[in-house]
Amino acid sequence: MKIDHPTTENAVLLLVDVQGKLARIMHDSEAMIRQQAILVEACRLLDVPVVWAEQVPDKLGPTVPELSEKLDGCSALGKSSFGCWGDDALRQSIIKSGRDRVLLAGIEAHVCVWQTAAALTQNDFQVHVIADAISSRSAFNRDIALQRMAAAGIHLSNVEMALFEMMGDATHPRFRDVSRLLR
Repeated sequence: MKIDHPTTENAVLLLVDVQGKLARIMHDSEAMIRQQAILVEACRLLDVPVVWAEQVPDKLGPTVPELSEKLDGCSALGKSSFGCWGDDALRQSIIKSGRDRVLLAGIEAHVCVWQTAAALTQNDFQVHVIADAISSRSAFNRDIALQRMAAAGIHLSNVEMALFEMMGDATHPRFRDVSRLLR
């Protein structure tokens, strides 16, 4: 399998449905949200576009404040389809980013994240699922989703791996800023 690393020029971050009470009942939710916050903040520092999805926000509530406060200037796009590709506004935002590597984070791994990853892959995007920035209500469901994604050729990554791949070198102008986030 050919691996084309995500870079600051070819990557877009897609944050999926980290909302309200549902986000708080994910397996290891505090750690997941902490990693998502680092990922969002670092992508913003690196000028990597962020596409932000919310599943039926009038029912599930808004994105958790730990993330929404880091997304000032961005707008959440509501959806009812489980996969982001099934929503026209989200699909168009991903396409308009002009990027072909999607860093994927969010919930739930076995439903919305999986369906998004599968559809993006079928539409010629290279998907990098950020494993420490996704979860499900149970570890079993998360693990099954990760296994299925890996079997489908979707790249498994983590926050630190993806950020260092995008910078590529310790001389990157944002290296120190991003490294501080990871401490």
